[in-house]
Amino acid sequence: MPPALRHATATVLAPLAAVGAAHIVPAATWLPVVRRRLPRLAGLGDPAHVALTFDDGPDPESTPRFLDALDALGVRATFFVLGDGVVRHPAVVRETFRRGHELAVHGWSHDRPWRPAPADDVRSLLRAAGAVLEATGRRPRWYRPPYGILTGGRWAAARTAGLRPVLWSVWGRDWTARATPASVRTAVTAGLHGGETVLLHDTDRMSAPGSWRATLEALPGMVDDCRTAGLSIGPLAEHAVRGV
Repeated sequence: MPPALRHATATVLAPLAAVGAAHIVPAATWLPVVRRRLPRLAGLGDPAHVALTFDDGPDPESTPRFLDALDALGVRATFFVLGDGVVRHPAVVRETFRRGHELAVHGWSHDRPWRPAPADDVRSLLRAAGAVLEATGRRPRWYRPPYGILTGGRWAAARTAGLRPVLWSVWGRDWTARATPASVRTAVTAGLHGGETVLLHDTDRMSAPGSWRATLEALPGMVDDCRTAGLSIGPLAEHAVRGV
């Protein structure tokens, strides 16, 4: 390739590579790296507290059962809801808020970011945050992207929408057909330390059919394990998320 053409090609490809890296690299940071390098993003907070979070709702069949169970346990949580579900089931969202839980944004729909789409990212997050605000009268604070894939575009969109990105540091692996109450409880509490943010699901919308039942049955044991360890449990708003 002639030097002039090589230079011109490099000039064109360099910005494209930068755009691709900005889109892909944040998504490649996963739990071990996030916990160590970005504790705020992993949701590490008050060492005497555990943040309890649920993704993918609202679900008119399963979410109310979680609300009843949490009431019985005297626990409040953060629910990361999908905007398209909020507009279909606003009464479930209002009831979740009425019972003292925190509503956060999980996106408009549970899609994967196959290619950079910064304008679409902004529009969808603004729309989802607006749906939560309309249903509850309170502006949401947190954003957790579907699949935990936080691209550069979604990070920027969250900032534009006034949302703070947060992932999780412990999960129940409760989305599979093989999940049982015992497996969910063990996944969450084995080696659990204060300051963790726990990811669970209050619906099977994006999970194996009926998988939410294992999570629901595991809740009392998980809460008991936390309290036995001297840890309080509640929403992200009470978690004092630390780090940069």
